[in-house]
Amino acid sequence: MPDHSDLPAVPALPHTFRPGRTRAVLLAAAVAIFAVVAAIALLLDRLSPGERVSFIFTGALLASVAVVLARPKVVAEESGVTVVNFASTRRLEWAEIVRVNLRVGDPWVFLDLSDGTSLAAIGIQPGIDKQQAIADTSALRALVEARAREHRD
Repeated sequence: MPDHSDLPAVPALPHTFRPGRTRAVLLAAAVAIFAVVAAIALLLDRLSPGERVSFIFTGALLASVAVVLARPKVVAEESGVTVVNFASTRRLEWAEIVRVNLRVGDPWVFLDLSDGTSLAAIGIQPGIDKQQAIADTSALRALVEARAREHRD
């Protein structure tokens, strides 16, 4: 049996990877945007009721954009991986993932798939917290490699 002691630790499953700091900033921004726009709508005496509603609706719309931007995550479970991006969700079996890539300059992790395509996994991104993204990439890579070894052994 080969020695795999040089591989990174494999996290316990289920495990969710998400850009924690980015998510916190975006959710805080969503609350702040809505609060400021709603306060302006309520404090401006010259606005009609319809204009106030319009202001509040606009604030809610802007806040919802920030919430959608905070949505991405990658969920690893025993049966496979679920990649949740801004507007889509894709479920992958472990065998479908060939490689986990985070190259210098990449905005997020890319998963090379067995069908020859690549899937962006926006839930792991080096934007605000580069070290966490590198650690998450290593952990996901270790999970993929461990599952590949299980199928070979």
